[in-house]
Amino acid sequence: MANCLVAQSGGPTAAINATLAGVVRANQLNPLYEHVYGGLNGIEGILQDRLYDLTNLSAAENRLLRQTPGSALGSCRYKLKRGNDADYLRLVEVMDKHDIEILFYIGGNDSMDTVDALSEWARENKINKRFVGIPKTIDNDLMVTDHCPGFGSGAKFAIQVARATSIDLNVYTREEVYILETMGRDAGWLAGSTVLSGVVDVLVLPEVDFDRDVFLDQVKKCMDEKGKCYIVTSEGAHYADGTYLSAGETKNDGFGHAVLGGAGAALKQMILDAGISPRAKVQDLCSSARSANFAQSLTDVTEAFELGMSAHARSGNPAFTGQVVAVQRELVDGAYNAKFIAGPAEDFANHVKHVPTEWILPDYQGVTQEFYDYIEPLIQGEPDLVMENGLPKTIVPFNMR
Repeated sequence: MANCLVAQSGGPTAAINATLAGVVRANQLNPLYEHVYGGLNGIEGILQDRLYDLTNLSAAENRLLRQTPGSALGSCRYKLKRGNDADYLRLVEVMDKHDIEILFYIGGNDSMDTVDALSEWARENKINKRFVGIPKTIDNDLMVTDHCPGFGSGAKFAIQVARATSIDLNVYTREEVYILETMGRDAGWLAGSTVLSGVVDVLVLPEVDFDRDVFLDQVKKCMDEKGKCYIVTSEGAHYADGTYLSAGETKNDGFGHAVLGGAGAALKQMILDAGISPRAKVQDLCSSARSANFAQSLTDVTEAFELGMSAHARSGNPAFTGQVVAVQRELVDGAYNAKFIAGPAEDFANHVKHVPTEWILPDYQGVTQEFYDYIEPLIQGEPDLVMENGLPKTIVPFNMR
């Protein structure tokens, strides 16, 4: 019996470790592989032969793994490029050394591209290795899948922060603007989700080119009406020429993507310079939204775990490779239900799923009911967390042992 390998890549989410736990638990229940190895720090660590045996992870640790923030195996921003045979051959060398037949890769857009590239290379070179993708991303911007594991928990946290900070904003009678900045380079799903808080006055999404005059007009109108204005912006907000509002667009993350952060500060300065408000405060959710294990959505964590189990089960078919498992939404007796499907990795990679423009109201006024209906099922429920000294208990990440 051969072995399998599972690794994580890209930015963590509050549910990414639940997917890892699902793969491990599935093999314990149905041992298709003798060993389940974890690749430490993604492809980058695998190329260095840094593996951790997860086969006999205890039930107690598996449960804690699901509520542990960050990527428990460690992550990477390593770009496995097509045509770089040295990396591909080294990967096969490591897999052969440990008798590994298949790699499950948990990640976002670029990770699914890695799965596609590896599968294509293996097929062309008649290499008997298999590669399967399992999606995650707080940005929720992967095609094919209805939504991505990790997004529901990120949205739940962002909504709660918006509601709480709005109450804080209204403590004083003074005129003031509050700006909440969320992650979302190319898609505004996370920023848009905050409208479920019922407090957002102005919403700036990357799907709509930023118009400074229209934006300032809306902020001024809001300030004139109530002396307060609650603004939410995605980090990827940009002008018509593609220039980001933030100051970090000249850097990149190793995949060639802009390193963002600062859109909120840019909006704050515009408002102050225009004299619309004497005060403006910025809150950047950034890493907190993707690591808030204390605010997980039960729906999200459950689906993330079951998606890992689904990928493992499907791998029992020797022909299952170059595929990504995904979530399809359906209604059962009128209630939301998640159905798991699979499709070619090439359909997931290098594409962006945007918030439909018909779901976005004009002049930064929010989103339509369709958006509310899409988000609401994904944030339902709270996991029964294992607590220790008043805090959610976590494991020591495998890459730190």
